[in-house]
Amino acid sequence: MQHNSKLPNVGTTIFTVMSALANQHNAINLSQGFPNYPSNQKLIDLVNDAMNNGYNQYAPMSGNLDLRLAIANKYQRLYNSTYHPEKEITVTSGATQAIYCIVSAFVRPNDEVIVFKPAYDCYKPAVEVNGGKVIPIQLSAPDYKPDWNEVASKLSSKTKMILINSPHNPSGTIWSKEDMLRLQKLTEGTDIIVLSDEVYEHIVFDGEQHQSACLFQDLKQRSFITASFGKTFHNTGWKIGYTCAPAELMQEFRKVHQFNVFSVHHPSQKGIADYMQDANTYLGLNQFFQQKRDLFLSLIKDSKFKFTPSKGTYFQVLDYSDITDENDVDFAKRLTTEFGIASIPLSVFNLNQKDDKVLRFCFAKTDETLLKASEILNKI
Repeated sequence: MQHNSKLPNVGTTIFTVMSALANQHNAINLSQGFPNYPSNQKLIDLVNDAMNNGYNQYAPMSGNLDLRLAIANKYQRLYNSTYHPEKEITVTSGATQAIYCIVSAFVRPNDEVIVFKPAYDCYKPAVEVNGGKVIPIQLSAPDYKPDWNEVASKLSSKTKMILINSPHNPSGTIWSKEDMLRLQKLTEGTDIIVLSDEVYEHIVFDGEQHQSACLFQDLKQRSFITASFGKTFHNTGWKIGYTCAPAELMQEFRKVHQFNVFSVHHPSQKGIADYMQDANTYLGLNQFFQQKRDLFLSLIKDSKFKFTPSKGTYFQVLDYSDITDENDVDFAKRLTTEFGIASIPLSVFNLNQKDDKVLRFCFAKTDETLLKASEILNKI
């Protein structure tokens, strides 16, 4: 049988390629964004308690109510922003599922979606499989700041959605309050939906504040926020996330969500809800990851790599232009096969595979792993 693929250009992701190469060559894997240390034992115990206490059947389609209440309380505490736990919050199978369902609920054939490059690789396929067209805007190293005049020039009557991500994967940069105000101004009075991917909201460094879309009143009224407990609580394999949006937008989202996954793992939801009763479980992440960033950068400060310290996420971009003229994909593969350390080349996320001679390294690792990685990087 022969079929015309709806995603003809989608192949194996760079994350799978680099992790497989790391496994094949027994390399230190700083490519994929997952911790190599365990989740908090208290959280694991609470999930086990939920299983033992009968939370083993389908959760409500919108999510366990205790968890939605905990999420609502978090937004009130951190941003003084209100989301109704019954009408405006839905628990999802990770942020990626939330993003896919948001796009599916609103993007029709020939609708345009503005995406900032480099971009996480799930954005473009979600748009294209629904018949939409990605309008890319390339951000430039090393600051990756949006050019709002360019954004304004790309808006049209076909613009259905703008997809943003701060703190930004893969660059480790953050958007400023001014950036968010410019976005709010550009979309004011339009029907454009903003999809704000905020999975690293609790990982912002150097005293900076995360500029959530919910902090800007007009922007909030047109925005979905997506988030990930996997990123927050060091358990990416659980695939638990959520999305928040005004009730009229959430109603449309749930029409797709209920036929996509319907609901997600119930005992994990209940365990996370109980764990979040202590706000320190997520409020301390900035300091936790800043210590890891600072350790990693202090260990490689005398290497040939150049860097601007990450402003958020648990990724650090390193510039290797003083080492070789190789393209970043080839150099990343050679680092893995010859030196035993795996990273992610950024060109694969860029428009026309723009190569800035930079690689992304994940520092959500044990101190021992970061020490071993630095010893390798210092020899290159």
